[in-house]
Parts: sequence; structure tokens; C-alpha cells
Amino acid sequence: MPRSTLTGSRIRDRRLAAGIRQADLARDVGISASYLNLIEHNRRKIGGKVLNDIARGLGCEVTALTEGAEAALLAGLREAAAEAPGAETDRAEEFAGRFPGWAALLAGRHDRVGQLEREVATLSDRLAHDPHLSASLHEVLTAVTAIRSTTSILAGTDDLDPAWAARFLTNLDADGRRLAEGAEALVRYLDGPGAVDAVASTPQEEVEAFFAAHGWHLEALEVAGAGPDVIDKALDGAPEIAGAAGRALARAALARYLADARALPLEGVCEMADQPVGAIAARFNVAPDVVLRRLAFLPRREAGLVIVDSAGAIIFRRPLAGFALPRHGAACPLWPVFQALNVPSLPVVDHLEMPGPNARSVRAEAIALPKGPVDFGVPPVFEATMLLTPDAAPGRARAVGTTCRICPRDNCRARRELSILSGGF
Repeated sequence: MPRSTLTGSRIRDRRLAAGIRQADLARDVGISASYLNLIEHNRRKIGGKVLNDIARGLGCEVTALTEGAEAALLAGLREAAAEAPGAETDRAEEFAGRFPGWAALLAGRHDRVGQLEREVATLSDRLAHDPHLSASLHEVLTAVTAIRSTTSILAGTDDLDPAWAARFLTNLDADGRRLAEGAEALVRYLDGPGAVDAVASTPQEEVEAFFAAHGWHLEALEVAGAGPDVIDKALDGAPEIAGAAGRALARAALARYLADARALPLEGVCEMADQPVGAIAARFNVAPDVVLRRLAFLPRREAGLVIVDSAGAIIFRRPLAGFALPRHGAACPLWPVFQALNVPSLPVVDHLEMPGPNARSVRAEAIALPKGPVDFGVPPVFEATMLLTPDAAPGRARAVGTTCRICPRDNCRARRELSILSGGF
């Protein structure tokens, strides 16, 4: 049915809302009241001069009568009908015109169901991939297992030596305290406000929370001629930085940001953002890791960043939706950033996918380069940088995990410990 079938209903609603009698509007427009009645009940098509005159008589624009506010409602109805086999999707406009209240209720309920499904998916993804949550649960389960073993010995041994009994009771007390502390931390974590990454418990996380609060882009450091004083202004009063250790790390991170911005100006990198990393590095005569960091800190760009030191410890992380980064413990050794450490100065590119219902293909580019000058007789210190971006060509991704402790993948040649998600604890 054409969209014009709703025009009559809109005219009637407008007229009643304005308190105008049907006969008065018909007289002003120059048509009969019976003809206007047929129009208002969607039994006559309307257009041209008559439609313009009616809109003028109602004091509204013509588009308010021909399009109205039902566009979103009709879109919601069609979306709901598309998910229900057998629903008459071609009669959505007729349904909305005859039963606007029911139509709005149905569309609203469909939107609410979709919202709840997204929330459930988000919570499921959090339970599957949240490293901090899994580590807390692992601590609680470990304490419970230890307490159970100790109590089994005490309850099942009648002639236990007093010295051994005292030792077991001491262990039981220590495990009980550990269980209470772990449970308290877990409850505090789950009941805390905001997202998981908003809870900063280390200086490194304070720095990452600071960058996240600024959208991973600091305009003040992008200005030509910006100096170290800009860093102090950015850190003064920053609520994310709680202590001296976090402030020192933040100062170092911002100093590197400032140096990268001077070497690769924002306008230049934005113009070449879609070019290969090597081409950008050659154009501005900078190291590839500078390009990776600059691409990760571009404004309004969806990207992730991982920087690890020579020991393989993550020293900086910017998360990317669909690619979970561990907050505690070692990361998956199959990540390209660790492959880059094995062969310094060799660029590594791969397509990755995490486990889980919301798996997402991600393009990873990594390289390991010496940190600071290299000299004879001095062991070089390497630092590996990995840029994560949404994969433009999904379907060829390689399976990786977050960290072994919560990775459900079986038969992984890189596994170093059993996963608590498979009962391995």
C-alpha cells in the first residue's frame, strides 16, 4: 500500500489536535465535508492543491502530512515483521494507520527486545573474556579448594599429631583469610560503577584510563610548538592519575606522544592514514613504530595498540572492541607482537580472531625495534609495538586467545596452563 494511505490519518490527528471542526476545515479548503471525511479515513488519495490548502488550513507543512512522524514507526514495524515468518510486511502502513497505538507498542517492544539481547551478549562476552574477572574467580576457587583439602584431612584423621593439627589449622586460617579477601575484591569489582577498564588498580592502568578519558587523542600536544609545559598542564588535576608512580608513567607516555606528533604531524598522517605503514614511514623519514603509535592515536579512529618490552610484558594497551586485552597475567603467545620480538626489525602482519560468540576479525601489524641507541658491549633493549584495526577482509583470520587462563581453545601448541573455562583449574 502506498505511503499516501497514512496522509488522511495525519490530517485527522492534526485537525483534532487543533480543535477544528471537520465542516469548518472543509469550508476553508473549498471541498465538501463528506469528501474530507473520506480523505481522513484514507479512502481517497490526496495531493496537489487540495493537500496544500489543507496543510495551510491546519498551519503545518505539507511534509508533516505526507511523511509525518511515522517513518521511524514504520521502520520498526518492518524490522519486527522481518523477524516473524508469515508476517505481512507489505501491510505495515495500513496497520500503523488503523491501529497507531498498537503499532507503537509493538515497535517499542521490538526495540526493547533488541536492546536486552545486546546487553546479554555484552555480559556473556564479559564473562568469557574479562581477564580480571577470571583471575578473581580463579583466586576464590583456589582458596576454596585448599580449604576443602585441609578440612578433609582434619575431619578424616582421628589420631592426627597435635603439631600437624596446629599446622593445618594455621593453613586453614590463612586460606580462609585469602578467600574472604578474594571474595570481597570480587564483589567490589562486580558492584563497582562503570566499565571494567574504568577500575584502575595499577599505575599503568591509571595512564591508560587517562588516555581513555581524553579519547586517546590530546589536541594540546598536536599544536605546533607545544613543549613540556603542555604535559604538566594536561596532568594537573587529572582524576585518573592517583599517585606519583602513575604520574611518572603518564609523563613518559605523553613525552613520547609529543615527540611522535613533532616527527609525524597530525595533518600529514591523516592524509596518508589509509596508506601502508612503510609508505608513511618513508614519506616522513620516521621509524615504523612511530607510525603505528600515531595511527592508534588519531581522533575518532577505531584502533587498538599493544606495546610490550623485551620480557614480553605489556607496558601499554589501548583496547579494541572484539579483541580482549588481559589486565593481569601474560597475554597469548600467538600474538604477532611476540613474533616480532623473535625477529627484531622484521614487520609482521596477520589477521586474528578471538574466541567467543562476538568474535571479530582484526588486522594486526607489529614490529620490534631497539629502544634507545645501540652500542657495542651493551645488550640491546627491544620494544615491540602492535597496531590493531578492524579487518576489512574477514574470513581469513587465525585463531588466538587473550590469555591461557581463560582461553577455551583446545589443542593449542602454545598453551602454558589449563583454562578455568574448561575445568582445568
